[in-house]
Amino acid sequence: MHNGYAVIDLETTGLAPSYGHRVIEIGIVHVAPDGAIERSFETVVNPGRDLGPVHIHQLRGADMVGAPAFADIAGDLVDRLRGRVVVAHNAAFEARFLHAEFERLGHRSPFKQASTALCTMRLAQEFLPGSGRKLADCCSAYDIDLVDAHEALADARATAQLLGAYISSAPHDPRWGTWGEAATRLQWPGVLGTDQQWTARRRGGATAERSRVDRATDFLPALEGNTGALLYAAVLDRAVSGDMLAATDAEQVNEFAAEFGLGAPMRAALHQQYFGDLVDAVWADGVLSIQDHMQLERVARLLGVSNDELERAVHSRQPARMGANSFSAAHIEDSEDAAGAIDLDENSIVTLTGDMRRSRSEIEADLARLGIRTAPNVTKKTTVLIAADADSLSGKARKARQYGIPIIEEDVLEGALAAAVRA
Repeated sequence: MHNGYAVIDLETTGLAPSYGHRVIEIGIVHVAPDGAIERSFETVVNPGRDLGPVHIHQLRGADMVGAPAFADIAGDLVDRLRGRVVVAHNAAFEARFLHAEFERLGHRSPFKQASTALCTMRLAQEFLPGSGRKLADCCSAYDIDLVDAHEALADARATAQLLGAYISSAPHDPRWGTWGEAATRLQWPGVLGTDQQWTARRRGGATAERSRVDRATDFLPALEGNTGALLYAAVLDRAVSGDMLAATDAEQVNEFAAEFGLGAPMRAALHQQYFGDLVDAVWADGVLSIQDHMQLERVARLLGVSNDELERAVHSRQPARMGANSFSAAHIEDSEDAAGAIDLDENSIVTLTGDMRRSRSEIEADLARLGIRTAPNVTKKTTVLIAADADSLSGKARKARQYGIPIIEEDVLEGALAAAVRA
């Protein structure tokens, strides 16, 4: 029996509960077995301590007036998770905090092992080969809007849509059912409920300003290596994007490295690769400001990168070149008069974006008749992106430019399809 999914996202006061950090916001989205979104829940949580990086999550002390403590809503939380496959993006992070919060109440959590939860970040290695780690990067491959990032419910909704896209890509994968059956066997703690109501955050204030270094973390390439390397890189993403770069954070991230089984040599190599990728991403638009340099200095200190290495990395790089936005004229099948068409064959993968004159299903059917595959997402394996507007600002178009994948307007494709029909 499959009861569906409970996609969860947490905002916290920091990186690690072992350092006293707490949950301050919970967002949950229930998803049906077929990937359809059903309902959602959210609450801020009073941690009884300072709220950490306010500039990131935009929650302040005034928002906690009358807000429940974790103990007040733990019973409801269990009810909203029990029997469902718990899903998160970087599930190890959410699992660690959930386990710590239940342990504070004297209860055993089924999340002692992070593998209990389903991780959309780890699934991206399969469904989005070559994609980065962060939620924003994975969502852009499917044109999923991530608005109000660092709000728990907004991130949970985007993760739920990402999960739905995965399910649609492989609806008959037996693992969905296996995960569903396993979820029904999880032993949840028997936490008594209270009358305390869940309290949504107040909205309408200023949105969080993101630094260019923070935004650059959205486009970092996947790190090659084992699962420990992936999870560790995700911790670094949080530290860097949250600008949580105090001296004590170096100790915290090193503890994560040990937890994920990364020895000192591997950790040092990952730090060098991570820093190099970050500098490339910051340089991508051809500008490196004084503020960027200052923040990169803080990242370098966190990662143990020397000043000489920092300056060499920063000054030896040139702005990254984005991929071309056009594709040379060729042919579909054996058509010789399809000027401006696209050279595609059975090994090609085509993705569509934007509101086109014909429905996507019609275009995809025409391509299928020619033996050309289509995909709903952009990965490094994508051959070409067909867009209603070649200058599109969609997430798929951004991914295509990031990967150097050609972007062609629909008129070119339609001309090629018409020529193929005449041939």
